Amino acid sequence: MTGQKTGLKVDNLQVSFRDRQVVKGISFEIPTGVRVGLIGESGSGKSVTALALMGLLGEDAKITGSISLAGKELLSLTDREMSQLRGSEIGMVFQEPMSALDPTMRVGKQVAEVLTLHQRDQHGKREKVIKMLERVGLPEPANSANAFPHQLSGGQRQRVMLAMSLINAPQLLICDEPTTALDVTVQAKVLRLLDKELSRTGSACLFISHDLAVVSQICEQLLVMYQGEIIERGSRREVLEHPKHPYTRGLMATANIGSVRPGQPLPVLTDFLRGAGAK
Repeated sequence: MTGQKTGLKVDNLQVSFRDRQVVKGISFEIPTGVRVGLIGESGSGKSVTALALMGLLGEDAKITGSISLAGKELLSLTDREMSQLRGSEIGMVFQEPMSALDPTMRVGKQVAEVLTLHQRDQHGKREKVIKMLERVGLPEPANSANAFPHQLSGGQRQRVMLAMSLINAPQLLICDEPTTALDVTVQAKVLRLLDKELSRTGSACLFISHDLAVVSQICEQLLVMYQGEIIERGSRREVLEHPKHPYTRGLMATANIGSVRPGQPLPVLTDFLRGAGAK
């Protein structure tokens, strides 16, 4: 990553809820235009990390360390200042778009609201919205803009979320399990779309998933998280071809269950950690 302009820099980030430490002093950087995958099983601290970056953790969360975007320290910002960054400089795509979209509002208006909140120039707003819906592959975008979320398929709703997250070309896009709820065919289409749009905007991207195969399709760099710590990092090739930590090797083995021969025992993640000194 040497010589690249840093978009996001996280230094010794720690997140606790009461007496329970969930994120334990993690550090990483994402240069502008680079996609980094954050991999780990449920409960490893991935989503808490994402919410900390977005400033969306509740008042009961204790956060220390540093999170900076283009040199701006985010942890020192007020709630109002963070609200101004969300949707403009930071975009986020959630796992289940139905819970993120307003069911009572037409999707075109929801995309338009992102422009209204973060752009002074409102000229041609509807045209910009239709163009963005077209870019993300919604059929008949002018008609789709008039639909309510429940009238669209799961894949189409996720495309609306992508449109909302990318319409202001944010410096950083955070994707938290964005394809988990989709079938394999739709998942592949959404990943291709995301790849195309990230190349167009030049946004840095943190792609969070438990699925090593999905992350490896979209990201150049990988971080592996286990029990609140980053236990392995490197290029996609380094991590996939030469995993050093038993947990990473276990993730790769469980991801390849389809290759297990009849009669052969299925790989179990805890088998790789047992006796390996993993926390």
